[in-house]
Amino acid sequence: MRLLRTSLLLLGLATPLAAQPATRATLTLAEAIDIAQKNNPGYLQSVNGRTRASAAVRSAYGQLLPSADASFGASYREGRPQFFGGVAFGATSDIISSNWSLSASSRLSYNTLTSIRRANASLDAAEADVQAALYVLRNSVTAQFLLALQTQARAQLQDTLVAQQRLQLQLAQARAGVGSATSLDVKRAEVGLGTQQVAALRARNTAAVARLQLFQQLGVAMPENVVLQAELPVTAPNQSIADLLTMARDVNPALRALQARERVADQGVKAARGEYTPTLSLQASIGGAAQEQSNVNVAIAQQQSRIADSRASCFTTDSIRTGAGLSSIATQCNALQFTPAMAQAIRDDNNKFPFGFTRQPYNLSMNLSLPLFDGFGREQRMQEATAAKSDARYNVRRQELALTADVTSARVTLQAAYDAVALQTQNAATAREALQLAEERYRVGATTFVDLTTARGEYERAETDRIDAVYEFHRAYAALEAAVGRTLR
Repeated sequence: MRLLRTSLLLLGLATPLAAQPATRATLTLAEAIDIAQKNNPGYLQSVNGRTRASAAVRSAYGQLLPSADASFGASYREGRPQFFGGVAFGATSDIISSNWSLSASSRLSYNTLTSIRRANASLDAAEADVQAALYVLRNSVTAQFLLALQTQARAQLQDTLVAQQRLQLQLAQARAGVGSATSLDVKRAEVGLGTQQVAALRARNTAAVARLQLFQQLGVAMPENVVLQAELPVTAPNQSIADLLTMARDVNPALRALQARERVADQGVKAARGEYTPTLSLQASIGGAAQEQSNVNVAIAQQQSRIADSRASCFTTDSIRTGAGLSSIATQCNALQFTPAMAQAIRDDNNKFPFGFTRQPYNLSMNLSLPLFDGFGREQRMQEATAAKSDARYNVRRQELALTADVTSARVTLQAAYDAVALQTQNAATAREALQLAEERYRVGATTFVDLTTARGEYERAETDRIDAVYEFHRAYAALEAAVGRTLR
């Protein structure tokens, strides 16, 4: 039923009012809190913090896995030799080349595990922050909802008083018509009616503004003809202060959020200590390359020239000149010949571009590093982490002290508000009886119109005080729930 009411209310916000008949929608406190939870911008921003913390947890676990990179490239080199120290290097033919590579690396240290624990603690803290934001939102919506109900009740009282003042004017006119009252009574009644109408107008305006501010907190536009509805009985508080304090220390969202932040700060200290531990680095890479010369004949000629030079130098060795091992060395030198198969191999290699890669040697490396000195940077970060942990612990202690004071004062205030409701209800009943008696006495001419006006004013004040006392009680109950951190009824 609650979901149905909420859906109907949101549908009323989205549907143009001109296209539907004027209906009176009701809104309860529970429905208002549900709408605010789905639409309030401030609360929704706190939910984004939980999303970021979840991503940080995944990233922390990802540090256990190696990082990997893949690349593919192509290049062009003009066929012109380069000179280094007067010696020419490089091909005289234009070269187009392509290459690929795969690499992986990993860094493992004590902080790798510490970052995981810290990320999980931050996620718990973010979740606690969301609950604390919901707790604040619930309290603010409840307070504004009660204010709107109070101004609505005051406006209804003023409308009742307008009708009552109009009857008194009719009574004064009737008595003046039979000569038992003066025209002054009629004028006073007319002034009283006008004054009461102005008060009713202001009360209705105040109630409309309070409803508008309520829907501002809900995060949606206020529909027309909305009526706030709540069943808020005035019951005697029966929880003891000790029980309330125990409950508050267990469930209060603000306290739990600070405790979660203290755990995050503790992990920060461990992370700072982890900077003194060694780091193991692992790396691996492999790749390939392919190239194509625009004039393969030049490459063949260069290879043929290199082999011819090698063959010529082979016959001029000291062994040949001295005759030592002449037969075997001559055989080896004669084997240095450029064959058609070599030329074909060069052509085949030249046709492998762009994807006929020749694999390059793979590389594996491992490194263990130990930080020794970084200009006292680690010491500074260690001191900052320790101070942050102390601040977090002091924040928890401050919240515990505030919790004790808030719960105790809220419980005492609630009891006083409950007693005030009983007294103001009795005063309002007495004032109502006095007004009825004054009206009867004025009707029979046993009292003056001034006495009647005085009795009506006393009834108005007593009834207004009763309404205020009732909603002060509900506000006190809401303040106690806010201090404890959960609903109590």
